[in-house]
Amino acid sequence: MSSIPDSRDAPVLRWGILGPGWIAQRFTESVQAHTGQVIAAVGSRSFDRSKAFAESFGIPAAFGSYEELVADPGIDIVYVCTPHTAHHAAAVLAIGAGKHVLIEKPLALNAEQARDIARRAETAGVFAAEAMWSFFLPKFDVIRQVLDAGTLGTITTVLAEYGEHFEPAHRIFDPALAGGPLLDLGTYPLALVTEVLGRPQRLHAMGQPHPSGVNAQLSAVMQFEGGAQAVVNTHVHNFTPTCAVIAGSEATLSVDGPFNMPGGFELRFPHGERLRYEEPPGGHFEGLHYEAAAVARSIAAGETESPQRLLASSIQTLEVADDIRRQLSIEFPGEGNQPA
Repeated sequence: MSSIPDSRDAPVLRWGILGPGWIAQRFTESVQAHTGQVIAAVGSRSFDRSKAFAESFGIPAAFGSYEELVADPGIDIVYVCTPHTAHHAAAVLAIGAGKHVLIEKPLALNAEQARDIARRAETAGVFAAEAMWSFFLPKFDVIRQVLDAGTLGTITTVLAEYGEHFEPAHRIFDPALAGGPLLDLGTYPLALVTEVLGRPQRLHAMGQPHPSGVNAQLSAVMQFEGGAQAVVNTHVHNFTPTCAVIAGSEATLSVDGPFNMPGGFELRFPHGERLRYEEPPGGHFEGLHYEAAAVARSIAAGETESPQRLLASSIQTLEVADDIRRQLSIEFPGEGNQPA
């Protein structure tokens, strides 16, 4: 049984949206429908775009720059949902203004940028977390309970994949925006693997190029201390079931696809017994409010991190992504200017 309280019962924060794109729309819809949180302002590099977003969702303040948004005394926390390439700079801007931050996944382009965000947040004494929304869902709360109870025994294997179809004009095919499936889709299976098994001792990655200049597909096989193994695959060719399996010596946990969204899972034991966890399947609208409520509860409790997605966990996932990219010679723009 999930131990997550009703999202409407969370203490209210005043949120500022930095980057009014597609995920900002889904987040605002979910938060306004399922919580008491207040979306108080929105900021964009285009005032017209910011104003249109504010009018669509009844948001009282709109700004034509990120600097104006983070300086607004009427907001408590900034939700960073720009393209990946701007996550680090936007987070640094918000932290520098003394604002709490929830940063859309991935936390940054690479582990060093992520470590810099963590250092700055700690110095400033503000809350910072990656908006890995899946880990805030009720089903993942129950999955944690299963793992913590040792129900699976010794974990031997984790399998996870995520493939999706995109139209040719989608930003995922833009090398200038750190395109390719790794940060958009692959971050989900990688986050699951590292959450369960940590950082691998050995990793072998294979990649496939896309005509646009980004990576089209990658797979990675990993081995961990104690002998456990994991396999991940992600690509932009077409939709896959997006399933995940965690196998142990005592039982196997199979998460219904898409494993990163609301839905059920099954425990299967060697002698045929099966246990089901049922949760209505859904998407971003049904699930994004959980992370907003959890963040509000953490900040109200004086915490500077989210127990559902610790900064060290986000950094570890990016360390593995960095290892994969090194093997496949995948480079992202803006990485030449690494934080000191």
